Amino acid sequence: MKIGIDKIGFYAPHIYLDMNQLAKSRGVEPEKFTIGIGQEKMAIAPITQDPVTLAANAALEILDEKDRKDIDFVIFGTESGIDSSKSAAVYVHDLLGLNPNSRAIEIKQACYGATAGIQMAKGHIALNPESKVLVLGSDIARYGLNTPGEATQGAGAVALVISANPRIMELEEKSVYFTNDIMDFWRPVYSDKAFVDGKLSNEQYMAFFTEVWKQYKEKTGLGLKDFEAICFHLPYTKIGLKALRTVLEEGTEDVKDRLVENYTASTDYNRIVGNIYTGSLYLSLLSLLEQKEDLAEGSRIGMFSYGSGAVGEFFTGILQPDYKDNLRVENHNTLFSSRTEVTVSEYEDIFQETLPTDGSTVKLNIDEDPASICLAGMSDNKRNYVNKMK
Repeated sequence: MKIGIDKIGFYAPHIYLDMNQLAKSRGVEPEKFTIGIGQEKMAIAPITQDPVTLAANAALEILDEKDRKDIDFVIFGTESGIDSSKSAAVYVHDLLGLNPNSRAIEIKQACYGATAGIQMAKGHIALNPESKVLVLGSDIARYGLNTPGEATQGAGAVALVISANPRIMELEEKSVYFTNDIMDFWRPVYSDKAFVDGKLSNEQYMAFFTEVWKQYKEKTGLGLKDFEAICFHLPYTKIGLKALRTVLEEGTEDVKDRLVENYTASTDYNRIVGNIYTGSLYLSLLSLLEQKEDLAEGSRIGMFSYGSGAVGEFFTGILQPDYKDNLRVENHNTLFSSRTEVTVSEYEDIFQETLPTDGSTVKLNIDEDPASICLAGMSDNKRNYVNKMK
């Protein structure tokens, strides 16, 4: 039985910051951001968007009534959780009007959470072939103003429907994974901003890719020539290329050219969104599928997932017949073209606007947010969400 990605959706907030403007404001050459790390725009979440609303909006564009009935498991991968007890998946389940006879959980392991959710979903579908699983990767990357990590911030969510007989990608059975306890990136419960050892994190990302790629070749007997493309978790787009270059010598010139060309296509969306943690790998996959028009059905796509702390995994998928008919290219083109640029000063004000932490009541102006699902405020220590479509 084939199991894999039947649908994939994406959502990013309606405002962004141009990285050239941020560079000028911070007194650095723009090329440091646009070429050095490979980022052009940073998606910014207004106070009316949080990980729950981002995920719900991403799922809203892909689900139909049959999906709402068939989905009996919602798995929410995030490292931007809003509650230490209640899962973000439960909020999304309600906002989308899903089948009440469902499981709903939240998974945390830095940027690896959505991948863990997909692997769990595969097991569920194997036991329950008529079911569907909604896997969500949603995050808001925050490092702080004028910090070394500021240029790699972002916000957004990817939603995936995992099912039997998938229409976009069959996920192959063999994968490899690796865990090691390191402190390259972390966010204590008392902080709303992440801490990162940038040099160590880059080193470990590369080391983990080397390890799982070696394991994968030994386990499967496959090599570079067997891949049409390899997608990477992208905290910034340049790091995936650095990892890819470490293995390119294993391929012929044709293979090298193909993988580099397809890698570039896989970064188009990430370049104009920024880091979305758990969703970054799947945003890269979506970019590849929607921006590379000549990807053939039956192509094998490799995927490297990395979550600091750290867990890494390499797994693969096969593109299905007519997979392009199940993508939403126009929706995403409209999403990106309709965004509004903000100034650095406006971005700084938005960044510093936060919800109360003392139980105070606050009402937010959701009329200024074009999203269908928004955070409308807080009362009695509860977040109040609104689905404008209901």
